[in-house]
Amino acid sequence: MVDVAHINDGKATFTIQVQFTCNATWQGTISWMEGQKTQKFRSELEMIKLMMEAIHGESETKQLQTW
Repeated sequence: MVDVAHINDGKATFTIQVQFTCNATWQGTISWMEGQKTQKFRSELEMIKLMMEAIHGESETKQLQTW
């Protein structure tokens, strides 16, 4: 795993593609540029958790998808 916190001083670059807006939330894909990975997300909360996991390198919950 790439340690983004040390390389970019805790910063990361993401490309977010919102494909649908259903039930007052977003569904789509998020690409983590430094880690060179892409993952689908089902809600804004899941997208934010993926971003936090990419930066901090740990999963807060095992129910959601991870990198």
